[in-house]
Order: sequence, then structure tokens, then C-alpha cells
Amino acid sequence: MVSATLHPGPQAPGPQGDQARRPPGTRAPRRGRTLTHRRKVEHFWSGLFLSPTLLIIGVFTVVPLLITVVISFTDWSVFRPLGDWEYVGLRNYESLLANTTRMQAIWNTIAYVVLSVVFTVPLAALVAMLLYFPKLRGAGVVRVALFATYVIPTIAVVIVWGNLYAPGYGPFSAAFTALGLPAPGWLSDPKLALVSVVVFNVWQMLGYYVILLTAGLTQIPEELYEAAKIDGAGILRQTWSVTIPLLRPTLLFVVLMTIVNSIQVFDPIYLLTRGGPANATNVLSYEIQRAAFEYNKAGDAAALSVSLLMIVVLVGAVVVIVTRRKK
Repeated sequence: MVSATLHPGPQAPGPQGDQARRPPGTRAPRRGRTLTHRRKVEHFWSGLFLSPTLLIIGVFTVVPLLITVVISFTDWSVFRPLGDWEYVGLRNYESLLANTTRMQAIWNTIAYVVLSVVFTVPLAALVAMLLYFPKLRGAGVVRVALFATYVIPTIAVVIVWGNLYAPGYGPFSAAFTALGLPAPGWLSDPKLALVSVVVFNVWQMLGYYVILLTAGLTQIPEELYEAAKIDGAGILRQTWSVTIPLLRPTLLFVVLMTIVNSIQVFDPIYLLTRGGPANATNVLSYEIQRAAFEYNKAGDAAALSVSLLMIVVLVGAVVVIVTRRKK
């Protein structure tokens, strides 16, 4: 009888097998240590590639910001060398509340921001839905035309709107005259000047916000609308129950962009009204320019700039908090 010898099959290498094949005097590499080393290498190269961008941001953003904060506590003038100043403490900030012109600029800025948000965001959402849902031919051409108002240089747009608002021969005034009504002083009436500038801002920025909202609409699944139709929901019900809730992140972003752009408005004010009439359109950004270059008070202008920055940061923080809570 022939006896067969059974040989064991191949086994998975275990700790003992690895140790047997490892040369004497060597230790097994630790997996945690290898991952830590790999992460350190990745962080090193990431920091190395990002360093040029961080350097540019630091030189052209952080350093000027810190200098502006320092200047806000001094009496420096732009006609004196940088460093030729005296520290005045919080006097520049205290004068903000005591100066009626600057307080009016603050209230004008708030009114401008509120009117811009109230007019721009709902109108942009309506236009975006009208251009997206009906699937009409030429909708892309309309989007391009709307976006063109945003990319056209502001000075060119101001020339057009300056003629539109012109008393006597302007189309708006001529329309009122043709109807036998007295033509309003669009930019010369203190009660209408700020609203007229807001209308200009809405026309210029509408296309940009329409593009953003249209991009947000593309992220809503079509299946949700089909399910809503099966349940008998009409267009208004679909808009209220499906579109608006799912479009909320984009809407909040558009609101934030509108607020920030409105707070920082300068070009239309400078080119159309110069803050008039009777400071009716004087806003913080324009008052900063006047304080620095017309009144020769760079310290006051720096205090206004820091205050404007704090307002923008506060508004952004509020919008971020509201966004997180809604999620």
C-alpha cells in the first residue's frame, strides 16, 4: 500500500511568515507612521504650490488692510508721507456718529441696499424661471443679452442712462410730456435720485443674477416636478413647494452678492450724481473717496473703510448662519 504525503496548500502571509522572511535586525514598518509621513509630504507640496498665491494675497490684500486699520487711528493726510501722522485714538470713529453728512451716507447706503435686494432678487428669480421652464427657442440668446449688461463697462452704461434720465429730451421725460404729465427730475429731485440709481443698478446687475439662478435651477431633478404633476400640483404650487425650497441656497447666495455689491457701490454714484442732490445719493463708498481726496482726511476715510468692512463681514456672517440653520 502506497502512502500519500499531503502537502499544505499556499497560506496567506501572516505576521509570523513576514517575520520569518524579513532579514534579521529589521523592524516591521508601521502603517500609521507611513500614513502620517505621506500626509506631511502632501501638505508640504500643497503649501509649496499655494505659496505664490498666498504671497500675492498677503502683499496686496492683508498688508493694505492692516495699514488701513492703523491709519484709521491717526490724522494722516494723503498729501503727507506715509508715517507722518499722529495717533488720535478713536476720535475718527467717534466723529462718524457726530457728522450728519456721514450719518446720512449710512442711511442712504442702507436704503440703497434694501431697495436693490427687494427689486433685484425677486425679478431675477422670475426671469430665470421664465427662461428655464418653458423651454422656449431663443432663451439662450436672451440670457446672453441679459448678461451683456453686466460685462459692458460701467462708463458706457452710465452714458446711455444719463441720456435716458436727461430732462427735456430724455426718453423717460419725453414719455411723461407726451402723456401731458410733468416730467420728474429723475436725478435732480432728492426724493427720486436714489431710486433712479437703484433702477440703474437693477438693470445692470440683473443678467448676472439670472445666470446664477438659472444654474441653480438646473440642479433640481425633473422627477420632482413629474411627481408634483401626478399629485395634481399646478405651476404656482410647484414653484412654492419644489422650486423655491430647492433653490434656497442659490437665492441666499444671490441675496448676499446683491448686499455686498450694493454696499460697495461707487461708479454709478460718482458718474451720475456725485452724491447729490443735497447728499440724497451720497453713500459710504463715495463718502470715503470725498473724505480722502476732497477733504484731505485720510484718517477719517480709513475709519469709514474699516466700518464698511465690518458691515460687510457682519452681513456675510448673518447670511451664513441663516443658511446653515435652514439646512
